[in-house]
Amino acid sequence: RWLADGDTVQIGNETLQVRHCPGHTPGHVVFHAPQIDRAFVGDVLFAGSIGRTDFPMGNHQDLIDSITQRLWPMGDQTVFIPGHGPESTFGRERQSNPYVGGT
Repeated sequence: RWLADGDTVQIGNETLQVRHCPGHTPGHVVFHAPQIDRAFVGDVLFAGSIGRTDFPMGNHQDLIDSITQRLWPMGDQTVFIPGHGPESTFGRERQSNPYVGGT
C-alpha cells in the first residue's frame, strides 16, 4: 500500500511515524521514531547539505519548507540518518548547514 502523512509503520518493537516531505521528489517520506529520537530522512537532508531538486517535479522551495516545517519540529536532539553519508542532528544542521542554517 502507499504510505500517507501521519501513517505509522511497525518494525519489530519500533513504531515509525510517516511524514510527507516533498521537494527532493514530490512523494518523498521521512520515517520518524520519536521514542528513540531518530529520523530516517533519505535524500531530504545531509550533514552539511540538502537533497537535489533537479529531478522531474523536484522543487527547491518545497524541500526547504519540508526541512524547516516538518523536520525541525522533531527537535534539535533528533539524530537523522540520511540516504548517503554520516548521520547528524537537526540541531547541528540548524546551526551550521549552509543551505538551511539559521532557519
